[in-house]
Amino acid sequence: MYKNILLPTDGSALSREAIAAGVKLAKALGARVTGFYAAPPATPLEYDGIFPIGYADPAERARAIEKTANQNLAVIEKAAKAAGVRCKVEHVTDDFPADAIVAAAMRNKCDVIFIASHGRHGFRDSMLGSQTQKVLAQSRIPVIVHR
Repeated sequence: MYKNILLPTDGSALSREAIAAGVKLAKALGARVTGFYAAPPATPLEYDGIFPIGYADPAERARAIEKTANQNLAVIEKAAKAAGVRCKVEHVTDDFPADAIVAAAMRNKCDVIFIASHGRHGFRDSMLGSQTQKVLAQSRIPVIVHR
């Protein structure tokens, strides 16, 4: 059925739950997983949510992004290794995470995206948008939403 499952993560607890479920699915299907993390580019502006709150050295921010990406991807690698599932990981910097997720699925020849959904709705969702909804709208391959 599926041979290569893209597991995007944002580092949240819900993403970690989706990773566990995605790796379990991969194990059951004899598939491999591709772990993916998209971070915003390192800019001098610091944000708290959607509001700029200060300035930082872009090189320092790039190092922090790299560290965060490695930590989040290590969760996928560890889960895959424990389950005996083949795994590769990658991360990019991109202002548009959903676009980056869909592009990663195509680039890595994944045949399904297994993604978490926070299940937000109403005003907060309309302001922030749901990356999962955007992936669902853009993807040309199946998307499994874990809640």
